[in-house]
Amino acid sequence: MQKKKDVESISYSNKQKNVFRDFNTARKSKDGKVLFENFVSLSLLQIAGYIFPLITIPYLSRVIGVEKFGEIAFASTVVGYFQTVIDWGFNFAATRDIARNRQDKDKVSEIFSTVIWAKLLLMAISLIILLILVLIIPKFRQMSILIILTFLSILGQIMFPEWLFQALERMKYITILNLIAKAIFAGAVFVFIREKSDFILQPLLTSLGYFFSGLIAMYIILRKWNIKLVRPSYIAIKNAIHGSADIFINNFMPNLYNSFSVLLLGFWGGPVSNGKLDAGSRFVSILSTFNAILSRTFYPFLSRKIDKHRFFAKINIYASLILSILLFLFAPLLIRIFFTPEFNDSIIVLRIMAFSIIFLTLSNVYGTNYMIIQGCEKELRNVTMRSSLIGLIISLPLVYYFDFIGAAITITLTRGILGMSISYHAKKIKNMNKFEEVSYKIN
Repeated sequence: MQKKKDVESISYSNKQKNVFRDFNTARKSKDGKVLFENFVSLSLLQIAGYIFPLITIPYLSRVIGVEKFGEIAFASTVVGYFQTVIDWGFNFAATRDIARNRQDKDKVSEIFSTVIWAKLLLMAISLIILLILVLIIPKFRQMSILIILTFLSILGQIMFPEWLFQALERMKYITILNLIAKAIFAGAVFVFIREKSDFILQPLLTSLGYFFSGLIAMYIILRKWNIKLVRPSYIAIKNAIHGSADIFINNFMPNLYNSFSVLLLGFWGGPVSNGKLDAGSRFVSILSTFNAILSRTFYPFLSRKIDKHRFFAKINIYASLILSILLFLFAPLLIRIFFTPEFNDSIIVLRIMAFSIIFLTLSNVYGTNYMIIQGCEKELRNVTMRSSLIGLIISLPLVYYFDFIGAAITITLTRGILGMSISYHAKKIKNMNKFEEVSYKIN
């Protein structure tokens, strides 16, 4: 009996050594080094995107107050719809296609040019629609300047194609300059926003930050890397839009419960309710960024080596569970540190939404980083549509009767339905693929 225990102990010890040896081998390999480098670069970029605004939050909440804070959140939500339309799914489809053809510079230039022109076309159409909505909807008309200034950030985001740097796995080239640009325009908040009426400058400064970063990115792409920006044919643009339509639907549908809840809250609860929801959900967005970074870092790698997906899934799911628990526990402290007492109701919002990080991770791990890579965009689209429609239906009574708390419940509950549904379908596809592999080997 003792010998058996000793053998098991030795076996377990050997397994541990093998795990560490495999980890060290992977870390020192070419792919491992690139993944680590891109993870660090993406982390810095994403952290910068949140940390600089986070630095300005305590200042802004005191200067402009919860009402103006809510108006900015409402305008961002409106523009968020158009941002999703303009992105159209290219951020995933183009990343996947370039990652698979990155040694062919002509092909990379062709994909890059087509996506940039397609986004510009979609932006022009979106701007026309937005202007029409501003004219016919009274609430939009009252906030027209704020909404238009917020919309300007989209041009800068088009000029800063993170998806290209991500696909080429060369994020380090723009990280430092991007950090400097964001730091400058975050600092400008303290210089130019001195009283409540200056709140209108916040989206303008944000848009200028994106534009400046975009100029830097384009210089690197066109001059340093010699990737060409040519004018593609109308047919090429049309085919690109059509080819990414399923991914677009998958990205757009969550707005039916997510952004729509914010819009309903703006109409029924007013800007104060929007401000409380935004304050609580902001920290969820910040912490879920960690999982988004892992997702984006591994996406081009998994596009080439999908057999590594299981390891990737474990890292993400464990990390999201830890982050959710920490966010729930420290919710009161975070709200009291970064906001004024008029935001105290945001504590319950933050605690409700804390566990949505887990569900967002499931959607990323099994949706974006598995089903899309495997070419199952249509299946993912159908799952997302069904879940989002459920979210749309439940948002109406929940937001109407429970205000900002109802909006938080709607978003968390629907993310749960979506994440679990995507996981279920992805695992079915995995099992089917394994069965086909076994059948092929037998035959």
